[in-house]
Amino acid sequence: MMTALMILPMIAQATPPPNPDWNCDDPQFQQEMNWCAGQDYAAADAELNAQWTVTATTMKARDADFAERGDGAFDVREGYFESLLEAQRGWLRYRDAHCRVDGYTARGGSMEPLLALSCKARLTRLRVAELKDLAEAPG
Repeated sequence: MMTALMILPMIAQATPPPNPDWNCDDPQFQQEMNWCAGQDYAAADAELNAQWTVTATTMKARDADFAERGDGAFDVREGYFESLLEAQRGWLRYRDAHCRVDGYTARGGSMEPLLALSCKARLTRLRVAELKDLAEAPG
């Protein structure tokens, strides 16, 4: 699975640029910077989706193990996966709203997409690390 996590960002960045002269290693123009930020966010989102699959599978297995042990006959709390899903939905709303506000630093300007997309890539990578920690924590 680790190999898939390493390959996904490369696949996401394989989209050819609208202008063949654009280079995300050294973008020169705002439109190029915005496009490169979008590519970076797409790569981070691919990492998130791959890690989500790993973490969700782990949480579902923990739910099954918990139910199998019979330890929680009187435990009416939400399960591992249900709690993870609720948290992820809340996190997505937070990320999108927070990064929209971050982009508003240049609201209406050509730099707004760069700021918002860079924020989304940064927060998404932080979330990938959180999901990985959850999957690796003892359950």
